[in-house]
Amino acid sequence: MAEGGIQSRYVKLTKDQAPLDEEIRPGELNQPIQVPQLAVRKCNECGQPLPESFEPPGVEPWTTGIFGCAEDTESCWTGLFCPCVLFGRNVESLREDTPWTTPCICHAICVEGGIALATATAIFHGVDPRTSFLICEGLLFAWWMCGIYTGLARQSLQKKYHLKNSPCDPCMVHCCMHWCALCQEHREMQGRLSDNVVMPMTVVNPPPIQEMNASGDNQNSAPSSTNNVEHTNLEMQAL
Repeated sequence: MAEGGIQSRYVKLTKDQAPLDEEIRPGELNQPIQVPQLAVRKCNECGQPLPESFEPPGVEPWTTGIFGCAEDTESCWTGLFCPCVLFGRNVESLREDTPWTTPCICHAICVEGGIALATATAIFHGVDPRTSFLICEGLLFAWWMCGIYTGLARQSLQKKYHLKNSPCDPCMVHCCMHWCALCQEHREMQGRLSDNVVMPMTVVNPPPIQEMNASGDNQNSAPSSTNNVEHTNLEMQAL
């Protein structure tokens, strides 16, 4: 009984009446709930949700093979004697906000710098087993770093144009066939960029200006005797 003689509407359960088999364990109420509306596909690049009707683009093959260096002699000679310059041009074409000098310097530090350091070490310290081991270790490390750096650029090119791996992982391609990969990437971008494609132009000449003038001949402006309708002759002259 509550105070004032008013009966309480709440019933107090005893220990025997409480359900013992449905005890709530710690953390049971904090389990995640699966919401079907939130289970949507997202873009791997930007993370935005994709519609249900979205279909990923198909994988396209490379327009030229990796051993087709002779198809473009200019890029072939540039990649052979100045691979850092060719790599810088490729990155500049791939990323408009990156000048070609930045990747060119990074490539030169990894490859040309490693070769120059190994040559200087052999000249000043001679060639002995210990020095040879250090030279080979330094060259392999520099080549490995260059393969990773240039392979990331090749991977970005493949994602941009939906190209398949040719013939294997991008980093492995640059580690094994670095100069051929640079030339292939240059030919691929030169063939796909619309700025380098010359479109035929059609020249259309406008028609001559025409003018309508009323004739001042009094004889032609005489009234007709049959229907008394005044006729005015119009003459078109090309300027």
